[in-house]
Amino acid sequence: MGIGMSGRVLIWGGSGGVGAATARNLVAQGFDLHLVGRDADRLAAMARELGATTSLADVEDDTAFERVMAEVGSPLVGLVYAVGSINLRPLSRLTMTDFARDFRLNAAGAALAVQAALPALKAAPAASVVLFSTVAVAQGFSAHSSVSMAKGAVEGLTRALGAELAPKIRVNAIAPSLTDTALAAGFTSNPPMLASIAQMHAMQRIGKPEDIASLAAFLIGGQADWISGQVIAVDGGRSRLRVKG
Repeated sequence: MGIGMSGRVLIWGGSGGVGAATARNLVAQGFDLHLVGRDADRLAAMARELGATTSLADVEDDTAFERVMAEVGSPLVGLVYAVGSINLRPLSRLTMTDFARDFRLNAAGAALAVQAALPALKAAPAASVVLFSTVAVAQGFSAHSSVSMAKGAVEGLTRALGAELAPKIRVNAIAPSLTDTALAAGFTSNPPMLASIAQMHAMQRIGKPEDIASLAAFLIGGQADWISGQVIAVDGGRSRLRVKG
């Protein structure tokens, strides 16, 4: 049985960027939301806008996951883990601290969020988990070793959990290219760099949060109830199409 167009969804990173866009999309579809983030002001603003409940928490805090679940309640029909990092440096400039933090934010944090939410997800008739990778895992980009390693782990986690939690809980990941969010401001705030990156995409632009959010919301909803274990590219064609020789 697929998930109906209602129920409670937990969004880690739900106060900005792709997480916030996903939240707006899900509310429009009739879902009830609990948003988690580190910025109290942004969380409060989203709560007012969407009528959502919230938790102020940081995924680098080992106590955050169980505390958030105590505040969310049960059951949950969906979990979106929209936390990530863009740490782009040559290998020679990366430290153990870089590797550990990128892995924690992107991969271990996702695993811990799902682990803590499992009782609530299992309490629903059916549930869906959405995680996030990056186009850089499939393509291989210079200066991406730390984040690509971490996001590669997310792809492995997606497939492992998709198998382990089937058939009741579906698990999928989205692999975007560069998207216009605060996290990517170092690129999007530089017009020449932004124009150059846009031209690398067949669609001749970088992503918008709504581009990613529409798929995330679809994967949570009942129309996607035969999709699990997939890593789906939403990248303006960058992972498959070459617009220059």
